[in-house]
Order: sequence, then structure tokens, then C-alpha cells
Amino acid sequence: MWKKLLFITFFIVKGNANDCMPRSFGPERIVCVCNATYCDSTPDNDPKVPEEGSFYWYASTKQGLRMDMIKGKHGSCQKSFPGTVLTIDSTKQYQTIYGFGGAFTDAVGINLDKLSPATRDQVISAYYDPKLGSGYTLGRVPIGSSDFSTRPYTYDDTEDDITLEHFALAEEDYKYKIPYMQKALKFNPETKFLSVAWSSPTWMKTNNRTNGFGFLKKEYYELYCDYLLKFLDEYEKNGLNMWAISTGNEPLNAYIPIDRLSSLGWTPKTMADWVGNFLGPILAASRHNETQILALDDQRLELPWFMMDVFLNEKAKKYIAGTALHWYTDFFTSPKLLDWTHQLFPDKFIFMTEACTGSGLLDYPKVILGSWDRGQDYILSIIEYMNHWSVGWMDWNLVLDETGGPNWINNFVDSPIIVNGETDEFYKQPMYYALKHFSRFVDRDSVRISITDTDTIKSTAFLTPSNATVVVLYNKNDKTINISLVDTNNNSLCLELLPYSMNTIIYK
Repeated sequence: MWKKLLFITFFIVKGNANDCMPRSFGPERIVCVCNATYCDSTPDNDPKVPEEGSFYWYASTKQGLRMDMIKGKHGSCQKSFPGTVLTIDSTKQYQTIYGFGGAFTDAVGINLDKLSPATRDQVISAYYDPKLGSGYTLGRVPIGSSDFSTRPYTYDDTEDDITLEHFALAEEDYKYKIPYMQKALKFNPETKFLSVAWSSPTWMKTNNRTNGFGFLKKEYYELYCDYLLKFLDEYEKNGLNMWAISTGNEPLNAYIPIDRLSSLGWTPKTMADWVGNFLGPILAASRHNETQILALDDQRLELPWFMMDVFLNEKAKKYIAGTALHWYTDFFTSPKLLDWTHQLFPDKFIFMTEACTGSGLLDYPKVILGSWDRGQDYILSIIEYMNHWSVGWMDWNLVLDETGGPNWINNFVDSPIIVNGETDEFYKQPMYYALKHFSRFVDRDSVRISITDTDTIKSTAFLTPSNATVVVLYNKNDKTINISLVDTNNNSLCLELLPYSMNTIIYK
């Protein structure tokens, strides 16, 4: 119906692309099925940026469209065209975008290993191929184990090994992480990697455990830096340099008595002391001196107070490039916390580094194949973070199985791609397309620009390095909404946004 309705004004562009092979798991619960020989893709347009006077429009809907594309011509909207006016002003510019991506956990590699080599390549291509896939430019990797491992481990579990003589990467690194990170880099050489530890070796901690109320012993502040640099060395030997390293995953989990997640507790003062006097100068003096330090890597409810206290230490402030955040408590915190943090520290970037659905105590089942609501959660979050100064948005596990694992503490969650090893296929969920509506088109070094939005139509816009304007819109309404996109450069587009639709519009 959508294509028939718009054919009068626009013409359909198929290009070099494959359509979604849909499979339904319930009313409006649609996935796209991929296997060793077939996977849906986005038209590889030439040019990628439409010629002046034209625009590309990609849409995904709750009813089943997936990145369907049409090409249209600019023109002044007729006064008789009713609808909402969204004004774009490229002279008002904000943060520079660094990218989008997901995490290479042990669970990701374990699930990829269930597939044939050709199907594995299809998965990595679906994410990292800049032409036919999502064009991811970022990957996050745990330093040691995370909960999405089959066991807790670090790279030196030998008690009191103060010379780090027994430091060694784990079997999981060589089998489940490194090979797939290398494949991602091959698909997209622009890919940059972030690294983060859940815990130091237990013997360096006050409680001698991977989880619980444990902190790094002061006498091991320097040794732990040496441990992290050894990780950087070993991954570098495998052709994987780290763009950034985090101060540690969710340090406030150490204060939650019942939390089984591995963690390393920090207060703002101890984190600042460790970074300012140890990690910062040691990293700067090493051959990894271009690796940036991200602080916090926890929930935004800790803003801005946590970073205010950290940055009271001028040494720490000197070495920290930005604040890493997770989305799990966003439902009861305001995005204004991001604005306040940016206003206080405009020279330090903000980065959303972990999100997933199905993580709540009441979320059941953990994996809901084809859930549009979860895709909606993703796109609304990305729009919100972009509009409040984040330079990127990162998913959690790139793939999981149909239970949402494996996970050694049974902390199962959902993922944009779910693997079915028995049939040698995988399912792209609406969450996958929510991210692709950004990552495929908003190139690194794009700049966010001004656009208005409404309670019903959520929007964000960017100016790319190739001088194209990219607009991402989400229609939250259960009805078709007419909109006029009015650019202050005197361009205007009249569009009909389908109910519950993700839309990306590109023009020059």
C-alpha cells in the first residue's frame, strides 16, 4: 500500500539490494531471516548521497517494511498539504558524531561458532559492511570475562603474581573474540574498538572476589595499570588496537549487595586518584598513548555529580577524554542530566556505550522475536542521546541465542540478531533496523544540527562530511502523519510517515 500510495510522487529505487525474507512469530512480530546464501541488504546507491534536488527515503514499519527505499524530488510543499512542520537549520551545530556499534562478548563468539563459516560472515557483514550492512564503526570488548561468558576469569588468576609472570589471554579471546573482531575490521577498516574490564584479578581486590563489595587495593594501583597495558599489547599483536579503554564496567554495582555481576568498585575520588596518578601518565608514556580513557561506564543517574567530583582532580581531568554511559536506568532519569554534564565540561564528550532490552526483572520472556516495541525503545533512545550531546550509541551483545545467552549468572537479555544454530540461520529483529537507520547513514565526523520535533514525531538531524543532510524520524502514532521538512536553505519535503515507522531521509 505504501509503495502504491507514493508512486505518484516518487519512484522506487531497488539498486543492488535484497529484500527482507520475513518470518512472523506473532501479530506484527516480524524478523528478517538470513542464512549462508541470502540476507537482506540496503541498496548500494551510486552516488550514496543523492544529487542536488533529490532525496533518498528509507522506512521500516511495525507492519513489516524493512529499510524500503524510495527516491524523490525536492519541491515547495503546497499550502493545501496539511501536517506538522519540522524546521531544519544547519547553521546551528552541536556535537561531532564518532559512531555506532556493539560488543564482542564470549557469548557472541560462542553463538557465531554454531553457524557455518558462510553464515558467520553474513552476520559480521550485516553489521560492519559499510555498503550493504549497517556500517558499524565501533566494537566494544570485555577485558577478561563478563556475565556473557560461561565462567568468571581474568588474565592472571594466579594468587599474588605481583610480577604478572602468569599473565595470558584466555582461550575465549583466541576463539570467540579476536577472530570476529578481525573480521569486522576487514569488512570496515574504519572500525575502532573500546575495551573495558568487569573486574581486576581477585587478588588485587579488597574482597578477593570478582563481584560484591570489592575495590582495588591501593598497593596495586600501578600494577593494575601494567595488567591493562599487557592486554593492550596482546591485542595489538593480533592487529587490534584499542581506540579507548574504560575505567571499568558499572563500578556502582559493587555497592549492590545482591548483585552477582563482576565489578570493581570506585568512588569518584578513588577513580580520579587512580586515573590522575597512575593510568593516565602510565598510558601516556606507553606506545598506547593514543588510546583514550573513558570514565564511569555506568548509569546516567550518576550525572553530573560523579563526574563533577572526578574532575575536581585536575590530573584526572587532563587524562579523561569523555564519560561513558549505560541506558538501564534512563526510564526514571531526565536526559537533561546529559545537558548539564555537557554544560559543565564542554571539552569532554559523552558516549552511550551499552544498551539492551529484556534486562529488567519483569521482562519475560527475555527474547521476544520480532518485538517492535523493543525496536521502538532503541530508536527513541538513540534519538534522545543524539539530541543531548552523545557522540555515539552502542548496543550490547551483537548476537545471542533464542534464550538470550549463554550467561554464567543466567542474566539473559535480548539482542538485535538472534542465532539459530540448528537451522544455520539468524534473525534480524526490529532493534537491528533501529540502529541501522542511524549507523548506515550518519558517518563518522557528521555533526548534529538543529531540527524541531513534537511529542508524536521524534527527530534528529546531521550534516555529514560529504555535506549531505541526514534526518531520522520516528512516528510514535498509530496513524499516518503528514509532515513538511523545511530546511532554512529553502528546501522543503512533504512526506507521509506511516504508523509506527522509522524513517531516514538524505538530501544535499
